[in-house]
Amino acid sequence: VSLIRENSPVDVHMGWNKTQWLRRHLRQAHIHYKVLISNLQTEIEKQIGYRSSRKRRSEFQYDYEVYHPLEEIRSWMFEMNRTHPHLVDLFSIGQSYEGRPLYVLQLGKRTRPFKKAVWIDCGVHAREWIGPAFCQWFVKEALNSYQHDSSMRRLMNQLNFYIMPVFNVDGYHYSWKTDRFWRKTRSKIPKYHCRGVDANRNWKVKWCDEGASLHPCDDTYCGPFPESEPEVKAVAKFLRKHRKRVKAYISIHAYAQMLLYPYSYKYATIPNFNCVESAAQNAVSALYSAYGVRYRYGPASTTLYVSSGSSIDWAYKNGIPYAFAFELRDTGYYGFLLPETLIHPTCTETMRAVKTIASGLLKKCTK
Repeated sequence: VSLIRENSPVDVHMGWNKTQWLRRHLRQAHIHYKVLISNLQTEIEKQIGYRSSRKRRSEFQYDYEVYHPLEEIRSWMFEMNRTHPHLVDLFSIGQSYEGRPLYVLQLGKRTRPFKKAVWIDCGVHAREWIGPAFCQWFVKEALNSYQHDSSMRRLMNQLNFYIMPVFNVDGYHYSWKTDRFWRKTRSKIPKYHCRGVDANRNWKVKWCDEGASLHPCDDTYCGPFPESEPEVKAVAKFLRKHRKRVKAYISIHAYAQMLLYPYSYKYATIPNFNCVESAAQNAVSALYSAYGVRYRYGPASTTLYVSSGSSIDWAYKNGIPYAFAFELRDTGYYGFLLPETLIHPTCTETMRAVKTIASGLLKKCTK
């Protein structure tokens, strides 16, 4: 309810038996509405239904244009590690609440020990399936174009990329098996029946202030204390350990078509605003150059909404000068159910933006 504001649109989904009631109420209140998806269930089934293309061929041929359940993403990570030993290193940074390993892929040529690094995480919110699809796409592109694309080769030679394809492994698994619209982690708190914490409200920065909820049943529940979620704690610990080298933090979300940077928790300008703003502007232009898709960019608080305990604010406060959150396609027609036919264009354009941000790190920003 906190996200419903005057004169701004809001998306809702309802059980079919309640739709007449809702239409009547909206008409009585003179609220303009339109039906975006008339049968949500069929859209969900299109994405998780059995597909022959999923079947393994004799060789390991992975389809990057479909959504994959957690087990498939996991075996894909092992495969990338096995087939690209000179450019990939796979490791776990901890365990999820339900005991799943939290895997990260390190990409980059092992040239010198002290390289600048870029962190990219996807799948913080379980239902945002385009996120993990993009992280996998990024890895595929980086590895496949290393030989023939000089710009990618330069990035891989001069930077390390830490890629976490599924941050919220328990929630993502649950969104495949039980509730497609699940957002939070799956942790349990004694004496409450509701499960899960919003992993993007659980960071130790202005924790549980505006834009986060203290109630365990809410989608934006901040958790019992900062870093209560083992997933958040593990990433925070890893980034703290490597804070001297990590120059950019990028978190991939959906949906809204935006590129956001700090602050989330207050209306104020960050000290290196000019450098970050021009990096965002260049990234959004690069993205636009692919298919003419327009992204808004700016501080998260003014561009999207105020939220506390977010990962970009934490990263920025912990010395990572470039902290960004992408909100990928679309602007609400499909919402979290972005069709698989749009994986290719969405990832292609986002790839341009992320490469632009990474390239910017190799030049000194003097503004």
